[in-house]
Order: sequence, then structure tokens, then C-alpha cells
Amino acid sequence: MEFRELECFVVLSEELHFARAADRLYLSPGRVSQLVRALETRIGARLFDRTSRRVRLTPLGERFLADLRPAYDGLRDAVDRARAAARQVTGVLRVGFLGTPTDLVTASVRAFEALYPSCEVRLVEVPLSDPFGRLRAGLVDVTFTLLPVDEPDLETGAGLNRVPVSLGLPAGHPLADRRAVDAEELAGLPLIEPGGPAPRAWRELVAPERTPAGRPIRRGGTVATSQEGITLVALGRGGMLFCTPTAAYHERRDVVFVPVTGLPASVLGLAWPRAGATAAVRAFAEAAAGVAGPEACRQVA
Repeated sequence: MEFRELECFVVLSEELHFARAADRLYLSPGRVSQLVRALETRIGARLFDRTSRRVRLTPLGERFLADLRPAYDGLRDAVDRARAAARQVTGVLRVGFLGTPTDLVTASVRAFEALYPSCEVRLVEVPLSDPFGRLRAGLVDVTFTLLPVDEPDLETGAGLNRVPVSLGLPAGHPLADRRAVDAEELAGLPLIEPGGPAPRAWRELVAPERTPAGRPIRRGGTVATSQEGITLVALGRGGMLFCTPTAAYHERRDVVFVPVTGLPASVLGLAWPRAGATAAVRAFAEAAAGVAGPEACRQVA
């Protein structure tokens, strides 16, 4: 039995007027009449007597209303409570981050918790090799990620920053003393990439398969996390691309980071399941956008 049919029955029993009932339900009078007839067909008898001048409940309609009202009111109350809870920003919000809790991540958390002190943020590391698995499994509510994201079940916000890309190289590598490396030179060394179930488009953001001119780039092994990647770089297994804030976070004596020219900027943003856009998720996205500022927050195609 359709809830809308029951709702029409209850409202019409209160108004005893099709036009007024339609106004309350944001429907046309004809649609109200159609739903009432459908309910009467399900029951097998008339619930209202209608004439050109008045509408009134039949004896069966009065008994049905008396039996239905407690359950109907309880259901409406449950829906209203659920809606109110969904609009509240309280409890715990689980926020994923990619290996490195950069200043943007921590500043976004602080800004959100200052605005919504009843909601606690718990940071959860998300592996490079599976950037969206924890979202889909319900283990995080929203995650920082590289943009753009081409996943139909996920929604993204605007870009929160746009920063240059650096190439991580082992100390002593022939390119390590350079002030910059051109993107075409990536064809001359193996590049470390995320493994696992990471989508191809995602892997292309972290470790492109070809240079801008179309030259193939050799693979230098796969990793699950940034730390694994840094370790392979230090061991001389290949180079790895990092955004500038992550490169600064991972500074160490046996790894050198050299800026790369000719590649698009690395863009960080937020992603969440389309079916999981709660008030807290939306509020966090707004807080992060406020931290980033209007210049950074542009949509990424």
C-alpha cells in the first residue's frame, strides 16, 4: 500500500474538500482524487461520499481513519525525527586523507570543529592503491582526494588547491641536482605508481603512462601508500610524483624532490558517496572551501 494514498486519505478526511487537501499536499485536486480512488480500490469499498457540494467520510471511512490514525501519526513522527536528525551536524564525521595530513587537511578539520563543536572529526588514512574503497564500504564519510574524479557513484566538491608537481628521486640521481625537470624527461626513468584496485584515471593522476608529447613512461613498481613509494624512491627503484605540500612533508636526506614543468597542477578536493551527502558532509565541504578561499575553489572538469 502506498504511503501517499494513506496521506491523501488522512488529509482529505480533515479538510473534506479536494482543493484544500490538494493545497496542503502540493498536488492537483485531480491527483488527490486519483490517489483516493486507488486506495478505495485496494480496500474494496468507498471511503468517501462525494457530491458536487460536499465530501464526507462513509461509515467504513470513519472506522478506517480511527484504526489508521495512530499508526499514521507514529510514522509521520518517525519521518520528522529522521529529517531533523539528518539536518543536525553532530556525532562523529570520519574524514579520509591520502597518506599525508597536509596543512589544508588539518586546517579544514579545525575550522569545521570550531563551527560545529558537537561534531568530532576522526581522520582516517586512505591508501593510494584504493582511494575510494573506504568510502564505498562506509568506513569514511568524506575523503580528501585528487581531482577530477570520474566515478558515477561519487560526488565531489570544488578544487581546494592547485599546486605544482615534484619528482621524488634518490639522492645522487643524475637529475637530482637540477632546478627543474621537464615532463618529457619522465620517459627516461621508471615511475612508481599506485597498485591495487585504484581506477586507471586515478593512477594516471599519480603516475601518467605517457608524457604530454605521447612518449611512454616505464613503470617502476607499484605501491599502496606514499610511505611505500618514498621507500622505493630512496632505494633507487624509480621516481615518483608528489604534489608540492606532500613533497615538503616527506623531506629526507636520501630523497630529493625536483619541480616538474609541463604537467598539470595537482588539485586536491573532497569526494563522498552521492547517497551519503549528510548535513555534516556538506558542512565539512563548506568549511574546507572557506579555508581554501574563493580563488582555490573552482570546479575541476
